[in-house]
Amino acid sequence: MKYFIVLLILLSSCSSNKKKKVDVFRYNEHKNIGSLDPAFAKDNADIWAVNQLFNGLVQMDDSLNVQPCIAKSWSVSKDALTYTFLLRDDVLFHKHALFGKDSTRTVIASDFEYSFNRLKDKKVASSGSWVLNKVATYKAINDSIFKIQLKQAFPAFLGLLTMKYCAVVPKEIVTHYGTDFRANPIGTGPFKFKRWEENIKLVFRKNKFYFEKDTKGNSLPYLEAVAITFLPDKQSEFLQFAQGNIDFVSGLDASYKDEILTATGNLRETYAKNVNMIRGPYLNTEYLGFYMESETQEVPSKLLRQAVNYGFNRKKMMTYLRNGIGIAAHGGFIPKGLPGYHASIGYNYQPEKAKQLVTQFINETGNKNPEITLTTTSNYLSFCEYIQRELKKTGLLIKIDVVPASALKEAKANGKTDMFRASWVADYPDAENYLSLFYGTNFAPNGPNYTHFKNIQFDSLYEQAYTETNTFNREKLYTKMDSLVLQEAPIVVMFYDEVVRFTRKEVHGLGINPINLLDLKRVKKD
Repeated sequence: MKYFIVLLILLSSCSSNKKKKVDVFRYNEHKNIGSLDPAFAKDNADIWAVNQLFNGLVQMDDSLNVQPCIAKSWSVSKDALTYTFLLRDDVLFHKHALFGKDSTRTVIASDFEYSFNRLKDKKVASSGSWVLNKVATYKAINDSIFKIQLKQAFPAFLGLLTMKYCAVVPKEIVTHYGTDFRANPIGTGPFKFKRWEENIKLVFRKNKFYFEKDTKGNSLPYLEAVAITFLPDKQSEFLQFAQGNIDFVSGLDASYKDEILTATGNLRETYAKNVNMIRGPYLNTEYLGFYMESETQEVPSKLLRQAVNYGFNRKKMMTYLRNGIGIAAHGGFIPKGLPGYHASIGYNYQPEKAKQLVTQFINETGNKNPEITLTTTSNYLSFCEYIQRELKKTGLLIKIDVVPASALKEAKANGKTDMFRASWVADYPDAENYLSLFYGTNFAPNGPNYTHFKNIQFDSLYEQAYTETNTFNREKLYTKMDSLVLQEAPIVVMFYDEVVRFTRKEVHGLGINPINLLDLKRVKKD
């Protein structure tokens, strides 16, 4: 009888441990996390963690539509300069002794006024201060109404407000901790901070007083906790995932892409039983750029820039170098998944046409051996070598210069490279963010126009789009601008990236979105 009781206790203990494990969502962050303060949520690692702890006025759904959050509604003036937000009255900060008797308090409009002031405070030196560059004033009218006045109309402004930089923070807690707020975060999010052993483990627990509910009226979140580990390399991370020790892996790393996927991008049978793969468009355009003010004979030639665009098979490149993950780019610079994208304004693979363009350049200039130097980093060398081999068939020689990432960044900014490999990930989900790379006044190093592309018609349309409040009309303008850029070919769009997520079969409700934001409030585990 004694042994039977011991056995029951052991079985009960195992069952209890199993239940606790099911309620915890576990993932690894190989890049580490620098801060849990939303004012410094610059990298994906920080943004993912901060997104579990904090909320802003508005939020983005998986289809890139701006939805209510702490603001239950808002209105925009006819001139698109004034935004008035009406706040919910049931949003509480996470509990902390500094709040006094009830250990919490309700979020009010002045909390947003303080949070925005902190973003702009030079002493704080937030990496997100730029988000408010187009804001003239902001003010708490009363506890429930927060008003923002813009310097000029900016249709993408609500999208900017969904960024974690704009999350609300409590003055009394931030004042108490100072810079140590990074490791003592108090927010309003679905999870609350529990413990952080830097570079080892980070734990969040369920916020039982969270204000959002699901469509059936059930309180969010469903999970009891989130546990984040910090294994430094992707191969070790994948091994832990394969063994069932973590629930989720994001992205496709070279160290395991052939292990988990076939050449056509499908899960191998070994993993199909225990793993789900979800994939979708990611707001990241991978491209080659030409420095339009180059002193060489080749780069200023539209003939050769178009020859590069026509001269390689993008689909074949994606199959062999990315196991089919990513979308071969035959559209413009605006990526698939973003309003303004058009599938057919770019270049298709036409090797004979590429050869003709190179021949035409040779005949017109007398330069019988045209050569362009392409500067890249080592992690994109295979792509550049593929393009080099393909273009050699046209008579155009591509010389590859491999440099560290810091050197490439400096060369791009200062016009010290004739042709460069680059990518552009959206800061905010609006096509204006992509088209800003071609606006005449944005020349690098004072802006993101690394190619020094200049087109009067483009600039006029870009400025027109700022004042266009009709969404459909603005998207048409975006597509027209994108088409103008592709006609002049200051860039070669290689592919649009995809978000790829691998989860264990017991995980449900983990969505996918083009900004690759990790949202865990609706995730369940069997």
